[in-house]
Amino acid sequence: MKAQALKWIFPVVALGLGVAGFSAINAVAKGEEDKQVVDTRPVVQVESVQAQDHQVLIQSYGEVTPLETTQLSVQVAGEVVYWHPSFLAGGVVAKGDILLSIEKDNYEAAVLQAEAQLASAEAALIEEQAQADVAADEAKRFPNKKHTDLFLRKPQVMSAKAAVKSAKAALMRAQRDLDNCDVVAPFNGLIVSRDVGLGQFVSTGSVVAQLNNIEQAEVVIPIAGFDSVFLPETVGGTKATVFNKGVNSFTREAQIHRDLGTVDTQTRMSNLVVRIEDPYGLNSDKPKVKFGTYVQVSFLGKTLKQIYRLPQELVNNQTVWLINDNAELEPREVQVVREEGEYFLVGAGLNNSDKVVVTLPEYPQRGMAVKVAGADETNAQGSGLEKL
Repeated sequence: MKAQALKWIFPVVALGLGVAGFSAINAVAKGEEDKQVVDTRPVVQVESVQAQDHQVLIQSYGEVTPLETTQLSVQVAGEVVYWHPSFLAGGVVAKGDILLSIEKDNYEAAVLQAEAQLASAEAALIEEQAQADVAADEAKRFPNKKHTDLFLRKPQVMSAKAAVKSAKAALMRAQRDLDNCDVVAPFNGLIVSRDVGLGQFVSTGSVVAQLNNIEQAEVVIPIAGFDSVFLPETVGGTKATVFNKGVNSFTREAQIHRDLGTVDTQTRMSNLVVRIEDPYGLNSDKPKVKFGTYVQVSFLGKTLKQIYRLPQELVNNQTVWLINDNAELEPREVQVVREEGEYFLVGAGLNNSDKVVVTLPEYPQRGMAVKVAGADETNAQGSGLEKL
């Protein structure tokens, strides 16, 4: 009985298992058909480029130096009886300040003596002129008589006039020597050194100090050959900016004063002179620029027409990667006109609205299909992206 029942049960169980297995296989196959196709294209970001006119920025470096340095000397001899409180190393003096004075007694006496000599010469001239007038009247009374120049006292009058001129010249020299007893600052200056002390005797021509002119300062900056082609047509008068970065940073406006007109035989660079007005800020609240400071100078050069300005990381071996209308990578050779900071100025090789790939795949290849980040399948070109 049991054997007969098992004969019926085994075929039924086997049939059920077969139907269940078929249903499972059919379900799995249908699930795979329902799965979406995976997009394996690498995702990139692009930006549109647009040509624009660009004015070149030229930068260089140099040391701040005084416009002029003067070795100050005395023009008269004598004992130093006074010196200015700021007349010491590091002191700042204004134009016309009396830096030191030499004892004036002898020179004041010389002026008085010269004045007396002038008065005596003028009196003699008056006397000779009066005698000449008397001689002229006498000559008129005797017109037929021959009268010589000596009789008319013409030589005597000329000699008296010469004596007056000589006395005036002597007075001028004496007054000049007296004035030179006060040694004054020829300009607004910084005292570099002082070589004289109170009570010291100085002789004519002795150097007593060294002064730097602080009314203006100059910076000589070298210009490399690749920058010289971008210099403005007229260099003199071009505005410039002088600045220094760091703890004691500052920025000052300046002006290119001149081109030195020569090329350095060692560096093959030309040199421009930048002038800074009032470097020590005496007449304004502008930051002080000390002599000897190493500064950076920047100014605008020529304007380049229709230039593309690209970050340097996008240009490799004069090549830029673009994305074409088929959403494929395309390398494009470009002409780099100039490097400016973190950017390259590209003059040829690109067209307006070209889409430059900003984030490249790891191994880019020509014709590689890519997908633009943020774009769907119908807008793979990424229209409306920001322009460079």
